[in-house]
Amino acid sequence: MSLRASFSIQRLFTRYLQSQLVVQNGRQTYCTNSNILTLHHRGVFNDVFPPQSDELPKLLTSSPQSIYCGVDPTAESLHIGNLLALIALIHCQRAGHQCIALIGGATALIGDPSGKSTERESLHPDLVERNAASIHQSLQRIFTNHERLFWKRDKTLPDIRIMNNQDWYKSENLVQFLGTYGRFFRMGSMLSRQSVQTRLNSPEGMSFSEFAYQIFQAYDFLHLHEQYGCNIQIGGTDQLGNIMSGHDLIRRTAGNEVYGLTIPLVTSATGDKLGKTAGNAVWINRDKTSEFDLYQYFIRMHDNDVEKSLKLFTFLPLQDIDAVVRKHKAKPEKRKAQRLLAEQVLLLVHGEEGLEKARRLTEALYSSDPGALERLSVEEVSQLFGGGSFVEIMLEPGLTVYQVAVAAGALPKDRGVGIIEDGGVYVNKQRVTNPHEVLQKGLHILSNNVTLLRIGKKNYTLIKWV
Repeated sequence: MSLRASFSIQRLFTRYLQSQLVVQNGRQTYCTNSNILTLHHRGVFNDVFPPQSDELPKLLTSSPQSIYCGVDPTAESLHIGNLLALIALIHCQRAGHQCIALIGGATALIGDPSGKSTERESLHPDLVERNAASIHQSLQRIFTNHERLFWKRDKTLPDIRIMNNQDWYKSENLVQFLGTYGRFFRMGSMLSRQSVQTRLNSPEGMSFSEFAYQIFQAYDFLHLHEQYGCNIQIGGTDQLGNIMSGHDLIRRTAGNEVYGLTIPLVTSATGDKLGKTAGNAVWINRDKTSEFDLYQYFIRMHDNDVEKSLKLFTFLPLQDIDAVVRKHKAKPEKRKAQRLLAEQVLLLVHGEEGLEKARRLTEALYSSDPGALERLSVEEVSQLFGGGSFVEIMLEPGLTVYQVAVAAGALPKDRGVGIIEDGGVYVNKQRVTNPHEVLQKGLHILSNNVTLLRIGKKNYTLIKWV
């Protein structure tokens, strides 16, 4: 977060608190009023637009506002960067605001150039429609899980509308649309957007369809403003240019002030943005990123990042987060903070069943109990190891540990004997030091017809016997 952005939100939040000072029992105190600007303390909101939004705190506390967040269905699943935007939207719902999750079934056919160094591949309308249906199901699941598992108050949550901008573009006439709204866009402003400048200065350049994308996202904001009184848009920091376009269009057509709140981008350990284009996305659909892999992503999070992620990805009170972080720092090897983070995210995305499955697979792989692996179904075992480290071998009498490890590709033939004798090989979590030890059913071959090899600390290979 930039110093200017942090100051901008902090200034608005401080001004809001000062305006809420009341006197109780002769002492000055703050009213307890739900207000999404308090999310500044969690790091959820990165910036506010326009920067001098002095009326925004009053607007937020005067009455429930309509707030929207959009996602284009360019893939069949959302990823955790999208999840952070949805969590920000849920925070707004918890504060009593009317929220809209917008699926860009139409804008996905154009392609958003924001944050992209090359043009997106053109998507077939049928594929976009299937992606939109899949994302709609994911949104419903997440919103339902939140209300069922995380909302413990008696007050009823306002529903989150799930909409698709295809509903208003499918009947739109292109010539009439450009004639009506194109006149409100100025080339200078459109060309000044960072996403446009980046692409214009690149060897590939920018297509007209990508350049025009900001017009359509701006119109989405206008349509929701006119039809549902939507005054606030939430998006990633890379969406600021599109938010600005929507703000300018509404101001010129309706004469009203609207606002944008940006959230931080989710990045990898190297600082790269996580996403489908970069090829490093962590997905929330189980068929693209399993419950186990999603759980492990957060379990493996670096100690330096876990406190920030607890504030961003969970609804835990800040005092609870502070408490668990203190315990974690006392015994970091226990990974209590990472475990809590992983559990909270799994519950939100996949519910109790998904969390239980992730825990069961984690125990099977990492606990010292070989029975934990034996209790898994063949389907769960296959999911746990995927295709890369899951091999099938014909079971023959007299096979030794060395022969099996080499056949499975887990050990090199020339050095395998030495690695086993040095204690670097485990069969079903038990160390084996005799390379000529013959495999036995019930010991080396579990009742579910699998054998787990571990070489060193982290290299696992699962064998399914045929």
